[in-house]
Parts: sequence; C-alpha cells; structure tokens
Amino acid sequence: MSRSESLVDRRHAVVPRGVGQFAGDLTVDRARGALLVDVDGNELLDFTGGIGVMNVGHCDERVVAAIREQAGKLLHTCFHVATYETYVALCEELVGLLPHGGPTKAMLVNSGSEAVENAVKIARQASGRQAVICFTEAFHGRTMMGMTLTSKTRYKLGCGPYAPEVYRAPYPRLFHDVSRRGEQDFVRDQLASFEELFANLVTADQVAAIIIEPVLGEGGFVPAPFGYLRGLRELCDRTGILLICDEVQSGFCRTGRWAAYEHAGIVPDLSTYAKSMGGGLPIGAVVGRAEVMDAAQPSTLGGTFGGNPVACAAALATISVMKELDLNARATQIGDVLRTRFQRLAERTSLIGDVRGLGAMIGVEFCHDRDAQRPAGDALTTITEGCRARGLVILPAGRNGNVLRVLCPLVITDDELERGISTIEQSVLALTQKTHA
Repeated sequence: MSRSESLVDRRHAVVPRGVGQFAGDLTVDRARGALLVDVDGNELLDFTGGIGVMNVGHCDERVVAAIREQAGKLLHTCFHVATYETYVALCEELVGLLPHGGPTKAMLVNSGSEAVENAVKIARQASGRQAVICFTEAFHGRTMMGMTLTSKTRYKLGCGPYAPEVYRAPYPRLFHDVSRRGEQDFVRDQLASFEELFANLVTADQVAAIIIEPVLGEGGFVPAPFGYLRGLRELCDRTGILLICDEVQSGFCRTGRWAAYEHAGIVPDLSTYAKSMGGGLPIGAVVGRAEVMDAAQPSTLGGTFGGNPVACAAALATISVMKELDLNARATQIGDVLRTRFQRLAERTSLIGDVRGLGAMIGVEFCHDRDAQRPAGDALTTITEGCRARGLVILPAGRNGNVLRVLCPLVITDDELERGISTIEQSVLALTQKTHA
C-alpha cells in the first residue's frame, strides 16, 4: 500500500463522509507556486488553487515570512477585546482597494460563509426589512443562511428546515437560453422576469437585499451579463433594496480586477470576500458603504476569531504581492490564453458547448453535440481522471458537474500554463477519439 493510500484509509477511519472529497484519493505533502507534491513524492500541476484560494501561489515566501513574524508577536486577543494593528491596517487596505461609492468601511471574519451571513445581517438592519433574494445555481456557503441561499441541493441534503424569508430568481445564463435571443433582448427579458417576483412572491418594500455572484462559482463559472448587473443596480436604487455582490471566489485578481463587479461599472452596497484574500489562511471580509455598515447595532457583528492577527498579516502580505506582481494584468493574460486555446479545442470536438468567463476565471461547459440541454458530466469525469493520470489536478463545477473550471494560481509560469492546457487537450481528444472509434 502506498503512503497516499494509507493516508486516505486513515482519513476514512476518522473523518465523516459528509466532509466532501472532490479529487478522489489525492493527497498532498507540500506545495509551491502552482505545483503540488503528494505524500508519495509525485509532482502535480494545480489547476484548482485550493478551490480559488491560491491566486498568489502556494507558500509565497513573502506571505510565509509575514505569517512567521506575526506568529511570534501576537496570535490572538480577539478584536472585540483589544484593537490591534493588522486588523485596522487590513480594513484600511480593503476600503482603499474597494471603495463603495464614498465613505467605506470593512469588517473581518473567518470565511466566505461568515461574510455572507454578516452581510445579510447588516442589510436587514440597515433596511429594516427581512426578505433576501438570491439566485439559482448560487453557492454562498454551508452555514444556515449560506446554505439557504445556496441553490445546489447536494450541499444541503437533509439539513432543513432552512432560514425563512429567502426567495430565488433564475440566474441569467445566456448559453442556456433556448430561445437564442441576443444578449440585449435576453437581459431585458430577464430583468422584467425578475420584477415579477415582486408581484408573485414578495413585495419590493419587504426585500432587504439582493445577493448575486457576478460570476457564478460552483454554479459553473457563468458571468452575469454586465447589462443585467447594471439593471439590478438601477432596480435597487429605485426600490431601496441593497445590492450585495458575493466576490468570495471571483475577488482579488481572479477576473483581472479586484472585484468582478468592476467589469460592469457598478458599485454594490455591500460585497463579500474570502478565499484568495488570505493567501492560504482563513479570512474573509464584508466591505460596504459606511452608512450601511454603521446601521448594524453594536455586538451584532463579529466573532471570537474574526480578523485573527496572523490571518490579517497574511492578507496584507498577499495584497502586497498581488500589487507588486500586477496579478490583475497577469489574470487577463492567462484568461486570453485559456479562452483562445479552449475555443480552438471546441472546434475539434462536439463535446464542448461553451467557453466563457472573466479574466483567469474560465469555464468550459461539456455537452453532448454542443447541446446545452444535454450535459456531459460523464465525459468530464473521464477527462478529469485522464488529466490526473497525466499529472494535472482539475475540478468540475455546475449543477450537472459538466463544467471544467480553471483556478490555477496566477503566478503560474508560461511553461506550466502550456503544460496544463496541453494536458486538458490530450485528455479531451483522447476521449473524443475513443468515442468515435
């Protein structure tokens, strides 16, 4: 038995099966940049980035140094007990990078789920309303409110009852529009359909917030059309509803901007972050208009470990590295390469129905005969296994598990990027040839 097999067996003996295992029997001993090394010493190229966490790469020296320095200075006091430098400095950095239309404030938590929970609490207190509208295909976490807002039933089987006063609208997925309208007509009709919720489900004056991922993450890497996001912003301005953008997976350079909503030229009232913000350590944030953030009553926000000093130091170093390396520009370059190569690959196989995304957040949807109504999750499973055998780790996304998502570290070298794309091409074409044999 290999060391990897032994470690996985030990996992099964003590860890409950409810803790998901998305990459089979994969193990890891150490990592650097865009490379993983398993416990047997095998090197693998990482196109998952810890599910969107490692934009600055695994174990960046500057991030590790900041962690070590802070760990020797202050591990914890709780920000509710004593104010410390790294928390305040990180909030200053966040409001500078992500201004929300004027005076802006930020608060820190441990994860994306906590960021979403707190954003909803803030929105309810600021608006004096209770209802929240979310979207199909959304993923907002596994806590009670996060799980309720999350669409995919796989993540909440047997976990109800869910939080009340949550309503769901269809996410604007242009590729799945069977009428094949142009984008402008599609957006117009989707926004009109959205407003019907106010007549059929909940009145606008009861809605505290609309929460949307500008690019669906687990839902299949689908960017919301910019016109749709602008329409939501106008609707919120008109009705007094607060707009929350969940940027947990799309934020911090992944799409070529600090936040994906910037592509649409809008500013939300609140936005949530985590994942790549911490360079590998658990930390999240809610950023928003100061008057909205300050509407929350004292002691209704926060938590014991929120904005831990070491995690804050890691985040500050991570943001510094992102600026120094201009990872927004690098994400755009990576995305251009990925999109071009995947579109060429789509010309060689009828299994690829759509190539889409923003910056380096690129998704490839696999469908039989390019038909959006015939998802090919089975094919992507085989392709994923083929990539793994060739030394590349990838993960699927989407309701039907038929979207290949790329979340490679943005510090990936050109040679590593080429190797990863070539591996995907080989795995896809090998399946295509086998199918047609």
